[in-house]
Amino acid sequence: MALLGPASSQAIVFSCSNSNYLPPSQSKSQLQKRSFARVFCSSVPSKTIEEKDPRAEYKPGILDDFFLNSFRNKLKEEVGWDSKKPGYDGMIELAKALLMNSRSNSHTKDAAVRILKSIFPPFLLELYKILIAPIDGGKVAAMMVARVTVLTCQWLMGTCTVNSVDLPDGTSCNSGVFVERCKYLEESKCVGVCINTCKLPTQSFFKDYMGVPLVMEPNFSDYSCQFKFGVLPPLPENDAALKEPCLDICPIANKRREVQRNMDAMKCPRA
Repeated sequence: MALLGPASSQAIVFSCSNSNYLPPSQSKSQLQKRSFARVFCSSVPSKTIEEKDPRAEYKPGILDDFFLNSFRNKLKEEVGWDSKKPGYDGMIELAKALLMNSRSNSHTKDAAVRILKSIFPPFLLELYKILIAPIDGGKVAAMMVARVTVLTCQWLMGTCTVNSVDLPDGTSCNSGVFVERCKYLEESKCVGVCINTCKLPTQSFFKDYMGVPLVMEPNFSDYSCQFKFGVLPPLPENDAALKEPCLDICPIANKRREVQRNMDAMKCPRA
């Protein structure tokens, strides 16, 4: 998730604050009048995603349009307006708006978790947590959600496969999902969007509402991402993904530099 899609089932470290994001219909002069919280991100140089081979081709399934529209509608409810862009591009614009409209990264994470919860029928999450999650020390539940993620979320992330991961008890389990080249990160081009609307809320959602620990390990050099269901994420201060600098190509950072030319240190919000 990757914010994950409908049938599957991120914040605090540096606390870069979020300024108000305006819908495309509002003018630049209005934007300049808004007060921007001063944000000074890490002094680590900004980073550019390496150019790799084109993303592996994913052929949309018959339910993918339904998943996309359902997820986009939930984003629209949280943001309060809809993008004029069609399809996936519009969804990405709404995800950026969710980040930029929020008072803090923690607020963004909470909103993303609400979206994930709202996708599921009532009581399904509780029943899964109570009845399935405890079986065989959680391995069965972890393997199940890994497979459901691959079956239902490739429209969001691109081609992905189930793989084996090492668990804390020293055993291995086919409860991993490897995303070859994440479409969500590639299209957003933003570390903040990845961390705060995908990684952190998705990890929290699975652990808190489905009883399945999860750590997501996005690679900002090649767009890949490794999901490890059944594995707890590291403490924030030890999570390498939360220490990533902004990307040179980040559209949010570039827009801020255009509007606030005297604030060169401002970057897009991230963890």
